[in-house]
Amino acid sequence: MPSCIARIGQWLYGQAYLLLTLTTLFWAGNVILGRYVAGHVPPVAFASVRWGGAFLILLPFAWSHLKRDWPVIRRHMPMILVLSFTGITSYNTMVYFGLQYTGALTGVLLQSSQPLIIALATFILFAERLTFRQAIGIFVSLCGVVVIISQGDLSRLLSIRFNFGDILILAAVVLYGLYSALLRKRPPIHWISFLTVTFLFGDILLSPMLFWEISTGYVLKFDALTVAACLYVVIFPSIIAYAFFNRGVELIGANRAGPFFHLMPLFGALMAVAFLGEQFRIFHAVGMATILVGVALATAAPRGRKSRAS
Repeated sequence: MPSCIARIGQWLYGQAYLLLTLTTLFWAGNVILGRYVAGHVPPVAFASVRWGGAFLILLPFAWSHLKRDWPVIRRHMPMILVLSFTGITSYNTMVYFGLQYTGALTGVLLQSSQPLIIALATFILFAERLTFRQAIGIFVSLCGVVVIISQGDLSRLLSIRFNFGDILILAAVVLYGLYSALLRKRPPIHWISFLTVTFLFGDILLSPMLFWEISTGYVLKFDALTVAACLYVVIFPSIIAYAFFNRGVELIGANRAGPFFHLMPLFGALMAVAFLGEQFRIFHAVGMATILVGVALATAAPRGRKSRAS
């Protein structure tokens, strides 16, 4: 059995599209859950428990790798701190804060701009342009996102009003675009070492905000909802999703990984049908089909090049 699990893990480690699809599934659940517990679970404490818990779970498995990788980690500490701040400290905390003031619908819409932000960050930092096919794929999948969010009625988009929470989420999307682009500069260490140190430093950098939140009297209530929510965000959108996303970007590059963010509203709609009792309607089918076509276009490997290229 252990050898079978090892073979499955080794196979999965090379499946970029499957890894990125599962990543967006777990992150879609994170957005829905973040909105559901808004007002009940303090956003900074929620993020701190998420990263602190993920660090503690990974540490026993990462210890031997950390000891071997420590000289490399120390040499690349500035980049590790930048990645920790953009991808761990800031992004998720700002999303949780934003969801205190805005709805999950608007949050998903704003996060749907992630592929464009990643492409812009990659161009600014590394002068890497989108291919025509990638640009068309992003546009097509974005149209599918709009169909789902608007429920097939574009006039619904005009009724969306942006507020302070939306600004926070948009800023978070920009920071995560920077994180995604900079992943190519991550130090050459084992993936579990990288996750463990970024989770640790991300949580440490979050501590001033946590102390401020506690000083306001907004503290965690250790009830069933809080514990269940914390367990989910520690395991699925943190440990598993970040491992999968980082590996996916390593395999196919940030620009080709970016369009997978458009799967988030698709999964969000399916979750609403499955768990919230919403009806599956024709606009769901049209939007999902359009998103899948767009993602397929944007992520197809260029002819004559290996899949690592983006």
